[in-house]
Amino acid sequence: MRLDKFVAHSSPHSRSDVRRLLRDARLCVNGQPVRDAGMTLGESDIVTLNGQVLRLSGPRYFMLHKPAGVVSATEDGEHRTVLDLLQSELREGLHIAGRLDIDTTGLVLITDDGQWSHRVKAPGRHEKRYRVQTARPIATDAIALFAGGLRLRGEEDTPTRPARLDIISPGEALVWLQEGRYHQVKRMFAAIGNHVEALHREAVAGIELDPLLTPGAWRALTADEVARALPDPAR
Repeated sequence: MRLDKFVAHSSPHSRSDVRRLLRDARLCVNGQPVRDAGMTLGESDIVTLNGQVLRLSGPRYFMLHKPAGVVSATEDGEHRTVLDLLQSELREGLHIAGRLDIDTTGLVLITDDGQWSHRVKAPGRHEKRYRVQTARPIATDAIALFAGGLRLRGEEDTPTRPARLDIISPGEALVWLQEGRYHQVKRMFAAIGNHVEALHREAVAGIELDPLLTPGAWRALTADEVARALPDPAR
């Protein structure tokens, strides 16, 4: 790993701060001041800042409030991505644990822990909750149809897993899913003759979108939130 990336990941300083730290001789490798912020560190190299040893922290976990018009991708040549909303020094090695469509808003989980994100996305392991606005009133029989599984266009041989639908008002509902097929919520409403006007993800794996996060804002997950996606030892 480059020295400047290491410092950004193991201290409050950004990569752009490293040259100043080197110039002021506050940053050393193996006890010796160095000049090259881009030097490659070996596994045995020891980096100190003001005499204190720097160590990489463990896996990183973030929640982000995705706005409409932002894509759930690590890079995109046309649209802004959710990673673009993070500080540049944090983006290295991160990926998205469950994507949202470009026009869907709400909770996105971001991490560099591949096993954890696999658990979050595994069908049947954790529920995801969405708030839906529809073009037409939602028929009351939709509750039973969602609970019984729907056959989506192009996937008629495999009905959806049972899903919970709570109708809040004629054109608004909450949906709980245990899987994540392509455009699933929109296609489920299309299958019962309705159209989704707006879609917002509120929760994944028991992790609720922080109401203090405005669209585009993010924060680190708490230890309790991270643990909610881990296997239940009682099972």
